[in-house]
Amino acid sequence: MRADEIDEVRKIPLIGSASEHSVQELLRGAFLQRFPAHVDLVREGDPADFLHVVVEGQIEIFATYRERETTVSVVGPGNAFILAAVMLDKPYLKSARVLATSRILMIPAQSVREVFTSDGDFALALTKELARAYRGVVKELKNQKLRSSLERLAAWLVRYNTENGSVNAFDLPFDKKVLASRLGMAPEVLSRTFVTLQAYGVKVEGRRILLTKVPDLTRLAEPSELIDNPLT
Repeated sequence: MRADEIDEVRKIPLIGSASEHSVQELLRGAFLQRFPAHVDLVREGDPADFLHVVVEGQIEIFATYRERETTVSVVGPGNAFILAAVMLDKPYLKSARVLATSRILMIPAQSVREVFTSDGDFALALTKELARAYRGVVKELKNQKLRSSLERLAAWLVRYNTENGSVNAFDLPFDKKVLASRLGMAPEVLSRTFVTLQAYGVKVEGRRILLTKVPDLTRLAEPSELIDNPLT
């Protein structure tokens, strides 16, 4: 890696938590690569040879069974993904593909495990990353089990609008097919749900979303700190 790339990845909290010596060990055999959209980075069942950290772009985490596929999550800059497989030296349980042109830091899994045992601050940062991932899974399970498809879409719209400054107008960050899978519904169900949400002031113009009755939509969604807040 070039000196300017090393300086850049040091700003990632997970990497920045490590000591100078540990950073050198982590990055000794690491790569910082740019990938175009639609490239598969890892496939479930493959050995976890690298820890992947998103430096720039968006990555879809998904899984398949027979002819079915579902989106598990979408991760952005600063986030590592499928960390548990790396720490346990087990096969990936999920796959990952590039949604938008991305730059990915790839750290050899063995280096991650070795630094974990020798650098307490890095070990703590990794543990917190794993804990956040676990809590994310619990929140998603609650979202899927406790809410109807209408409530899930409403909650996602309210949350995304809030995260983007509550401007009440935004472009979807990925295709509707990905959004449908992310929310646990078929694309045709998503389309029908958007139609139902027209009564709550939701207007769809291609990938453009307009929210004209945010209070009504929020009452329908009934956001929960223990489901929707990524900081809890």
